[in-house]
Amino acid sequence: MKRKTTFYHITDSHLLSPDIWVEGGAIDRRERGDQIALKATPQILDAFIEKILADDEADAVLFTGDNVNEGDVQSHEAFRARLERLTAAGKRVFVTSATHDYCGAGDDENTFRACRYTKDGTEPIPFLRKGELFGFYYDYGPKQAIDVHRESGSYVVRLCDGVRLAMIGDNGNGRSHCGLFEDGMRWLQNALHEAREAGEYVLLAVHHPVLPPWEVFRHMADYELFGGYRELYEMMCAENVRVVFTGHTHLQSIRKYTDSAGRWFLDVSTIALANAAGKMRRVTADADSGVCTVRSVGIETLPGADAGGRSPFECLYGLNFPGILERLLPLGAHDFDAFLALADGFLPAEKLRSHKKAIRFACRRLERMKLSAAARLSATWKKLTPAQRKSAGRERLTDVVFEVLRHIYPGNAPYPPGTVEHTVFTGCAEKLDRFVRRFHIEALQKLVPPGSSFAEIVQDFLYNNRTGDDDAICFSLREADS
Repeated sequence: MKRKTTFYHITDSHLLSPDIWVEGGAIDRRERGDQIALKATPQILDAFIEKILADDEADAVLFTGDNVNEGDVQSHEAFRARLERLTAAGKRVFVTSATHDYCGAGDDENTFRACRYTKDGTEPIPFLRKGELFGFYYDYGPKQAIDVHRESGSYVVRLCDGVRLAMIGDNGNGRSHCGLFEDGMRWLQNALHEAREAGEYVLLAVHHPVLPPWEVFRHMADYELFGGYRELYEMMCAENVRVVFTGHTHLQSIRKYTDSAGRWFLDVSTIALANAAGKMRRVTADADSGVCTVRSVGIETLPGADAGGRSPFECLYGLNFPGILERLLPLGAHDFDAFLALADGFLPAEKLRSHKKAIRFACRRLERMKLSAAARLSATWKKLTPAQRKSAGRERLTDVVFEVLRHIYPGNAPYPPGTVEHTVFTGCAEKLDRFVRRFHIEALQKLVPPGSSFAEIVQDFLYNNRTGDDDAICFSLREADS
C-alpha cells in the first residue's frame, strides 16, 4: 500500500429526496426553518461528487453525518445510490451518521420525524432508527475496518501505510450528549494508543465539533459540542493525534487547542454542503514527510437553478439566518406584508404583527444610521484619523453588520485590527463591558465565558483570530514537531 493518501471530507449534505415533497408552503417553511438549500440538496451533492470523480489523485471520501435531513428511507436510499457512484469509480467511501440521519423511537432525545411535504402540510413516511444505520451503511466503512466499536458504529480504517482514520459515530442521546459513552471512549483510547505503538498517524472524524468555533459558542451551547470533548482533548494530546475533522455547526472554521505541556491538535470544521457557501475539504496526508495539507473546494455554479450569472452563494445566501435578516430589514421598513411573508417559518409572525409600528420605526432608523454614530457612542471617534472619520460618515452601520454576518458561515471575516470597523465595534464592546461591570447586570454577564469579555467575543466575529485562514492549512503530524 502506498504511504500517501488524498481524500475529500463532506459533512451535513442534508439530502432530501425530491420524491417526498412538492412545491408549496410546507416545504418552503421547512427550508427557511432549516436555513439551508433543502430543495436543491440533490443537485448540490451531485455537483460536488462530479468534482471528486474528476480528481484522479483522490482515493477516498469521508461523510461525517447529517447526510440526509430527517432520517427517511427514500432520502437514505438516494444518498446510498450516490455513494455507489463513488465506489464504482474506485473511490473508497467512509460514512458515519448523526442526529438528522435517524428518527427517535422514544428512547432518546432525538425529535426528528420523517415526513412527506404536501402542498399545504405533511404526512408521515418510513424512516430509519439509529440501530439500523450501521447495517444500512455497512459497505461504506465498517466492512473495510481494522477495528469496530459496534455499539456506537465507530470504526478505524487504514487510509494508506502509516495513516489510519478513526470515524467516530454519534452515539449520544440525540441532543444533550452527542458523543461516545464510557465504553466507546475506552475503545477509542485503545485504538489511538495501538496506532501510536505501531508508529502510524491517526486522523479523527466526527460529526459534532470538538473545539467551539467561537468561545461564546461553548458558553451558550455546550451541548452542541462532542459529548465528552474535554476527555477527548486529553486523549488526543496524549496520543499525538493532530487533527479531527468535524461538522454540525454549518461553519467553516479551523481552530487550534494547546494544552499546558505545549501539545496541540486542530479541529477542522467544515461548512454544511447545503449551506449557501457550501464547501468540502481536500486533504492530503503523507506518512513519509509527516505533513498534512487541507484546502477547501467549492462549486462555481448551482446546477438546476436559474442563477442568472450569480454564484451559488449569491443564489442561496438568502436562506441563511444572516441572509434572511438582510432581506427582512428593508421589508420591515417599507413593505410589512412582505416582511411577514418572509418571516413565516423563521420568526413568530403573530408577535411581529402586533409590534408593526415599533418594527417599522426601528428598521427605518437602522437603514439611515452611519458607522460614525457607533463610533461616537463607543467614544472611539477621537481614535480615528480624518480619513477614517470620513469613511465612517459614509458607511452605513447595517452594511458593516451584514458584511460581518455574511462571513459567519464561510469564515474569514473581513475586519482585522487597524480597520475602522474593528476599532469602532471593539470600542462598542469595551463600553458594554464597563457598563455591565459597573451595574452588575447578571443577564448580560451570563453571556460571557469566564475570563473573557464582550470585546473578545466581538473580535471572534470581526476577523480570523484563529489560525489565519479558515479555508486552508498545512501542518505536521509528527510528535517531535510539538
